[in-house]
Formats: sequence, structure tokens, C-alpha cells
Amino acid sequence: MSMFCYQCQEAAKNTGCTIRGVCGKTEEVANLQDLLLFVCKGLSFVTIEARKQGFDTKKEDTFIVNSLFSTITNANFDQNMFVAAIKKGIALRDTLKSQLKNIHFDHDSVNWVGTTMEDFEAKDGEVGVLSTDANEDIRSLKQYVIYGVKGLAAYVEHAFNLGYEDAVLYGFIEEALVMTTREMSVDAVLDWVLKTGEHGVKGMALLDKANTSKYGNPEITQVKIGVGEKPGILISGHDLKDLEELLDQTEGTGIDVYTHSEMLPANAYPQFKKYKHLVGNYGGAWHQQLKDFEAFNGPIIFTTNCLVPPRKDTTYNDRVFTTGATGMPEWKHLSDRLPNGQKDFSEVIALAKTCQPPTQLESGEITIGFAHNQVLQLADKILEAVQSGAIKRMVVMSGCDARQKSREYYTEFAQNLPKDTVILTSGCAKYRYNKLNLGDINGIPRVLDAGQCNDSYSWAVVALKLKEVLHLDDINELPIVFNIAWYEQKAIIVHLALLYLGIKNMHVGPTLPAFFTPNVLAVAKEKFGVETITTVEEDMKLFGLD
Repeated sequence: MSMFCYQCQEAAKNTGCTIRGVCGKTEEVANLQDLLLFVCKGLSFVTIEARKQGFDTKKEDTFIVNSLFSTITNANFDQNMFVAAIKKGIALRDTLKSQLKNIHFDHDSVNWVGTTMEDFEAKDGEVGVLSTDANEDIRSLKQYVIYGVKGLAAYVEHAFNLGYEDAVLYGFIEEALVMTTREMSVDAVLDWVLKTGEHGVKGMALLDKANTSKYGNPEITQVKIGVGEKPGILISGHDLKDLEELLDQTEGTGIDVYTHSEMLPANAYPQFKKYKHLVGNYGGAWHQQLKDFEAFNGPIIFTTNCLVPPRKDTTYNDRVFTTGATGMPEWKHLSDRLPNGQKDFSEVIALAKTCQPPTQLESGEITIGFAHNQVLQLADKILEAVQSGAIKRMVVMSGCDARQKSREYYTEFAQNLPKDTVILTSGCAKYRYNKLNLGDINGIPRVLDAGQCNDSYSWAVVALKLKEVLHLDDINELPIVFNIAWYEQKAIIVHLALLYLGIKNMHVGPTLPAFFTPNVLAVAKEKFGVETITTVEEDMKLFGLD
């Protein structure tokens, strides 16, 4: 069976990819991802029952989370890694199932066993998106939950890597996967959509606690975007633990470390500032990596999603490495550990020593570090500016960037905002405007960058605090509007978290999800005021910004 995937914003014709993913994944990888999700559903049936019988299911919980993370857009393109994961999931399921007492599972996902590629190919045609529910509205809403859960799994894994866990989140993820196998009404699945948003808030709060407990609260920081004269290693993605271990191992080696794309916010954490060889950020958003990696000259490490399959004429394949949930057939995957437990980056370091320094792409600095703790320290100044009218509106422009020309909208929107408006941003969407000279308002920069996509949590914290300080009954009475760019499933969980918190009239673009049916879209508009972007001029008027 050919593939069908519509989980990301670039779904072909905004309906779905059926031959090859716009992201670059093959039909074989797409179908194996569907099969791995199916296996995770079966394993979830078993873990839920095992906990009731007193079993420790951490091994199975973390496998499910890592597997879900590996299936998000642009995370893993390696067919062999998915084959291995499917086999491991079946083994975990059956070993745990054999230990349970007085329980029989009827669902196929708990009982199906495959060992060969022929088995997998025979099964994946039965478990894809279009095979799940005959009612397209039910299917749409279940996918809404699944994609939110995939995004939540990414945040849960990052927190786990730093030693922070919440059993409630593991339990919810597994209950949600099991829910999608059952007959449900539209209203019942809508309840699960909001539950997913509720647990998205919990997941982002957990990761925020993990990051700040380990590395301190981000602070206002000027980050260099030029280059030095030493060989460098470029680290991309979101996992701060991987960055810490790389910095530890490269200290004193004569190698500079540069952040890339969503790793940029790491430069604002106090604990990372002690590493003098963390010298700045290189390049732009993830989709520009084909150009950026050629120019960097040294090795690149991917810690999480946002991989772009290399072109045939690419020269950098032998110096790109993946780790964690990521994978690319052309690139080496790092999984070995040092005696102290850290990931072993020695091969990357040795390669860096043989490479030329990075080619300079740009110069100057950009300002980051406006996570909730830092913004709340400026609360009096911001409140004074709001009350005096110096700041009339704040626009949350968080989310993802991507390749489509239509995303130039966000740059134009930022450029055309009235000068009494502040942009609150997080995620790689910021690369559409974070290097523009938009000035400040009474010393407050007009672009306040909270950090990674998960740091959208900061804007929820700030909004709730402003609501309290201004004695408002409804969060939607704040002078804040939401114009969100989305691309993949971590943006979906952020979106659902905002809906759970009561944010209404959110614009989502550059297109609404392809997995929305007309009826689901009508519900989203009626209950939450969700709309897509139109033109800069029209949206300015709708937001009262003209």
C-alpha cells in the first residue's frame, strides 16, 4: 500500500502525502512509522493493565515516548531504526503480557506478531491513518490527539534526559493511544483533545522545571552570529543535555561549539555561559541547513528533529551525526556511552580537529533570553508601558518555520506592526523576523524571544500573570493576540495547550491542518475561534493592529 501522511503543515496540496513525504521520507519509512505507532498502542494496553497489577513499567513507558518522538516530522528517516524499534516493541509487549494474571486482550495491536519485512509490509496497509475509522470526523479528531501526544512525547523525553519524570504524563499518553482504538463519539474525542492540551501544559511545565533547575533561568543575552578562527562543531535540535555533554568533552580541545536553529536559546542559560568555547549561533532556521551545513565546514550533531534529507550532490554527509530519536540513512548514529555515562562524542571531536573553521555567513548579535522568569522581572516596566499606552498590543508569534514561500507573511506581518506593538516569540518561527531591526519601546525590545517551541509555556505564564495583575476576569481581555505558525507535532501540542488555557481567536498558519475535516474545522471555529491567516492587511484589521 502506498503511504498516506498528513501530520505536518507541508502535506501535499494540504491534503496528504501519498507517494513520498514533502519532508523527504519514503513510502517505506512512512508505513513503518504507522506500524510502530500501532505496536505502541498494543504495548499501551499492556502497560496500563500492568500498572494496575503493581508492575514497574518505566522501561516500556520510555520506549513508547521515544518511539512517538521518532515518528514526528523530520525526526527520523532511517528504515532500519524503525524495523529495530518495531521488533523491540513487540518483545517488550509480549514479555510484560506474559507476566500478567487473569487478563485477555482482544485488540489486534496486542496480539499481532511480525518478524520480517514481509510481515511488516503485509500489516502496515491495515494500520495506516485511513484504515483507522470510517467516520472521517472521528478519525480527524483522533489524529488531532495523536499528533498532540507525539509532540508531548518529545517534551517528556527531554525532561527525562535531565532526570525529571511525571508518571501522570506516561499514563495519559498511553491512555490516549488506547482511546484511539475504541469506538468514540465526536463529543467524547473532543474531550480528549482538550485533555491533551491540559497534559501539554503539564509536560511543558515539567520540561521548564527540568531545564531551569539544571541550567538556571534564561537571562537577557547577546548572541554572536559571526564566526571565530578555530575549527567548530555545530549542534542542532532541542536537547540541552546533549549540548552539555558535548561542551564538557570539547572543553580545552581548541574547538569552538556553535548552536544551530532551535538550539539558539541555550546561549541564554547561565550554566552554559561558563563554557567559553560556546561562541555563538550559526545559520538560520532548520530548512536552510542544506546551505548552512556546506558552509560550516566542520561536523554537525542532530539531537532532535528538523533533519532535511541531503541532496545527491551534498558534500557534508560524512560529517553529520544523529543521536537520540533521530536518524538518517546517510549519517552515522551515535549511541555509545563513556564510562561516566555521557554520550561519546569523541569521533565528532576528532573529526572537528581536521576541519577548517566555519565560513562566515553573517555578523553581529541577536538578543534572546526572555523566558517567563526574565520577563516577570521586567513586569513593572512592561506594565507601566501597557498602562501608559506606550505598548498597546502584544502579538504572540510563536511556532515553527518551514520552506513555503507563504511564510514570508510572518516577516511582512512583523515589519508592518505598529511601533507600539511587541512581538512575543518562541520556536524557530522567530527566524522570520529575529534579525530585523525593529527597535524597542522604552528600552523593551520589540521582539522578546522566550526560547524553543516548548518555551511557548513562558507566554502562558506571562499571560496568566498579567491577567492577575490587571484584575481581569478573562485571559482574552488582555492586550495580547495570537498569530501562530505551525509545522509539526510539537506545535500542535503547544496549540492544544493554549486552547486548554482558554485562548480564543487564535490564528494558525500558513494553512490550517490537513487533518481537519470541514466539520472539525467548524467546531474549532465555533468553540475556540480558530482561524487561518489571510493577508497581512486583513489580519492587521482583524487583530485591531491597523
